[in-house]
Amino acid sequence: MASSLRLADPSELVGHWQLQQAAAPDQGCGLELLDNAALGDGAECLSKWLGQAAVGWFPEPDGIAITGREGSRIIFFSRQREGLYEARVNNDGLIILQRAP
Repeated sequence: MASSLRLADPSELVGHWQLQQAAAPDQGCGLELLDNAALGDGAECLSKWLGQAAVGWFPEPDGIAITGREGSRIIFFSRQREGLYEARVNNDGLIILQRAP
């Protein structure tokens, strides 16, 4: 059966986002998705949480992939609803990516 998921245009995702760990919601940080598929401000925060450099991103039909230095996907944020994405790390951690107001 064919999938009916629509691949978001990158321009729809460019802009300011908010990151937070579900286990420590008071320790969030901002993240900027740039129009050249690079990460801007906040990339160092996400990199620290992941334990490796997060440098880029691209849309997928069911979410947003974050890439490392070599261009391969290092984490995937699954779309929960418009402007809200979640990624599991280390089987018990959850990182939330939400469009900034």
